[in-house]
Amino acid sequence: MSTPYFWNQPLRYMRYASHTSPALFWSVILGAAGPVVFLASIPLKRKLGIADKEMVPQTYPIPNRARKIPAGFDDE
Repeated sequence: MSTPYFWNQPLRYMRYASHTSPALFWSVILGAAGPVVFLASIPLKRKLGIADKEMVPQTYPIPNRARKIPAGFDDE
């Protein structure tokens, strides 16, 4: 039996590849599914009603009052 070619019989070739080198076959399948899942997850999440997370604060909020400078910690 000869080896099937991908462009002539893609399903038969995928079956052959999954039997002869399963680690390589599944790594290609999972690697190809990654970008699809990444692009499909955002609209799916919004459709299910899952809210986006709050943004992490980039700065510390400064209080609206006079600053009390601590005494006794200066270099002499």
